[in-house]
Amino acid sequence: MNLYDSTAVKISRVVTKNYSTSFSLATSLLEKQHRDAIYSIYGFVRLADEIVDTFHEYPKEKLLQKIESDLKEALAQGICINPVLHSFQLTVNKYNIPYKYIQAFLDSMKADLMVKEYNTKRKANDYIYGSAEVVGLICLRVFTDGDEARFKELEKPAMKLGSAFQKVNFLRDLRNDIGDLGRIYFPEIVNGNLNEQNKKIIIEEIEAEFDEAFKGIQKLPQDVKVAVLTAYYYYRILILKIKNTPADKIMESRIRISNFKKIYLLMKAKVVCQLNLL
Repeated sequence: MNLYDSTAVKISRVVTKNYSTSFSLATSLLEKQHRDAIYSIYGFVRLADEIVDTFHEYPKEKLLQKIESDLKEALAQGICINPVLHSFQLTVNKYNIPYKYIQAFLDSMKADLMVKEYNTKRKANDYIYGSAEVVGLICLRVFTDGDEARFKELEKPAMKLGSAFQKVNFLRDLRNDIGDLGRIYFPEIVNGNLNEQNKKIIIEEIEAEFDEAFKGIQKLPQDVKVAVLTAYYYYRILILKIKNTPADKIMESRIRISNFKKIYLLMKAKVVCQLNLL
């Protein structure tokens, strides 16, 4: 089983690297036990997300249902022939991750098959809780490794960080979400029209969440702080670029960060943590 376990984790790592160079870069800074767990979490999240976002010629609902049923069986039996689900169940069982987080995530993925527009703040917040905030909580379960007091202390900042990351992704993917998928996640954006006024409102909300999340990053265990700080720096640069980009241009192209800049942010995070400057 050791060979299968390690192979399954490697496959989740490949999924992470192929789909997100920035997330993979940050994750690579973690110690092995945490690194493998985060790869497995990303692999599972990406698998479900790909179903609802790109598998247009296939029965999405049935595929999502299959992932859910296969995962439940894997968690009960401790094994799955789907390597990505197998590596994820290893992490869930090892770190005693509550299934309610996973259910909330899957519920948001199901919503993507039915809901096209979130026209109230409550509905948008419910979706973001399931699609992003619980992912932050699942990662925090790994990072705190059974320390319930520390988990409770960092719970709200982790949710804020997950929410901020998700909203930045929504902003940079507006063209695809609205134009190709017909989805509008921000109630501030009426009729798919992003303008300077509603962009300002959305960005101010994201920046406030980042400020709250940073307080939690400062209190993370030292061995995971640099990885999370790297991701934080990356998304802060993204939101700054979005802030300085005209609203109509955001609807035309996807904001990106160069690989050179990503390496710079990684080195910055390392120095800040090594010198204890947080």
